[in-house]
Amino acid sequence: MNKPFDVIVVGELNLDFIFSEIKELPVIGKEIVANKMASTLGSSSAIFASNLSALGSSVKLLGKVGDDAIGEQVISALKVKDVDTRLVQKVKGASTGITFVLNYGKDRAMITHPGVMNLLTIDDVDEKELSMARHLHCSSCFLQQGLKKDIGQLFKKAKDLGLTTSLDPQWDPEEKWDLELKLILPHVDFFMPNKVEFEKMTGCENMEEGIIKIKRFCHNIIIKDGANGSYLYTKEKDKIHYQEAFLNRNVIDAIGAGDSFNAGFIYSFLKGAELEECLRFGSITGAVNTTAEGGTTAFIDYESVFST
Repeated sequence: MNKPFDVIVVGELNLDFIFSEIKELPVIGKEIVANKMASTLGSSSAIFASNLSALGSSVKLLGKVGDDAIGEQVISALKVKDVDTRLVQKVKGASTGITFVLNYGKDRAMITHPGVMNLLTIDDVDEKELSMARHLHCSSCFLQQGLKKDIGQLFKKAKDLGLTTSLDPQWDPEEKWDLELKLILPHVDFFMPNKVEFEKMTGCENMEEGIIKIKRFCHNIIIKDGANGSYLYTKEKDKIHYQEAFLNRNVIDAIGAGDSFNAGFIYSFLKGAELEECLRFGSITGAVNTTAEGGTTAFIDYESVFST
């Protein structure tokens, strides 16, 4: 059955302010200098949607922004990449999320003001709109308290409607790591955390122990480990496949690299590729991300990505 959209993304929206060329970490009571600053589309959900659309998939995004200038910038940036924003709601009298990023090359520290992120709930997700896509992706559930408590129900609803699904939970600012994985992962086709997040959520000291702990109620686990590569566990084969990273020797920053990896993986999956090839393609798009500032700058269209 043909559907109008390849992917619907349900998630948070914000703008990133990136401070670079910083010599040291900030210290309370002191001041440091960032010799370079840029603002760009932020949030895991928006970066994933934007870059997936740039690769050629048809994408619509469901989320919320405030009725402010930053919200307008976010919507405008998504539209430039041909993401359908008709399901992005403007909340009157509220502020859009902002993340301040201190960029240290391959790593960063972040401060996020959630704004309206917590106001998105499962009640905002219309079944008819959900059914118009082939695939559902959600990111940053720990930042979205209004959605987090019902995230398992959302994925079940999507599966009942015939969609495939993916989840990248991202970092938990409270470090409670309290997702109910037993209830959520049976409805998630692709669980896509990074290695540290995976070990935190499973409560295990290493990736292998974590996979053993949760494999009975999950389907496919994709674990990202930056320059160390990525891993794919499939219940069908019951083994771990390793993909070496494609390293960029001149990293501008790694902001959004994981989200770009996700975009490449899901793009390849929707094209019908084998999962090992999806992992490889995701590794390529994650590396391309690091060639430009911010999470979306390197992704104009498919041709420009692979001329990088």
